[in-house]
Amino acid sequence: GDTFRLPALNPVDGVSSLEGARARGAPVKVVVSVGDAVRDAARHGRDAVFLGIGFETVAPGYAQALLSGSLPENLKVMSLVKLTPPAMLYSLEILREKPTEPPVMGVIAPGHVSTITGAKAWTPVAESFGIPVVVAGFEPVDVLAAVAEILRQLEAGEARVAIEYTRAVTWQGDLKAQAMIHRAFETVHSAWRGIGFLPYSGLRIREQLSRYDALKHFGIEEIKPETWRKDTPPGCRCAEVILGKAKPTDCPMFMKKCTPSSPYGPCMVSVEGTCAIWARLGGAGLAEELARELGL
Repeated sequence: GDTFRLPALNPVDGVSSLEGARARGAPVKVVVSVGDAVRDAARHGRDAVFLGIGFETVAPGYAQALLSGSLPENLKVMSLVKLTPPAMLYSLEILREKPTEPPVMGVIAPGHVSTITGAKAWTPVAESFGIPVVVAGFEPVDVLAAVAEILRQLEAGEARVAIEYTRAVTWQGDLKAQAMIHRAFETVHSAWRGIGFLPYSGLRIREQLSRYDALKHFGIEEIKPETWRKDTPPGCRCAEVILGKAKPTDCPMFMKKCTPSSPYGPCMVSVEGTCAIWARLGGAGLAEELARELGL
């Protein structure tokens, strides 16, 4: 439901979000999965669009729906799936270009994404930047174990990919899911909000499945690098927060114009957003306290 609340840069008829559109009477529905969208579209029979957001974790489900022929003719899919390894490589490259900032000495890679991609997907990060990468789970003990492994590798002079989340992640990943994704989608350059176009970081529905593609069916022009413009609200520093170049408290909007109950920028919308986490859990004070203790 994150996209449901996400404010648009340019409101349409005074409406700046899908949540606002539904409040005006538009038939917007939040569903748990593409399967729910299939059943809903089959029931009402009207033209419908499934907004396919997310990362590698959800892509196999979208691919299965596209390939199985289970989508009713009145339901189209708008693929907005993003790929995480290219985004990580881009973020680290941006930070490497600013040597005055503290260097990134290790990376904790996402566990659920890696169940699909396999830990092998993070090899370019370790090799290109010479830093440890640890695929971790989400429990506190997982994070602590990942930090310990990063420190162990740094002490030993190593820089490789390790799997802490062994109960769910393998080196190769889910090969069947990867094959389905490849059959249903092609990898393309893709726009990331506030950041711009990242090479080969998005999934587009393949031409042979274009009858299900909402962009083509409704004649919606795709964003291109030459037409992309900064798409975060004025004053919002969400892009810098995502890239690790700023803390939420560096943004003049944080907890003023931008709050969890009334988000201004995208990082405050999702409960997993950096700004939302700092706002709810007091991350600002904790982070600064830890930095002082570590002499950073």
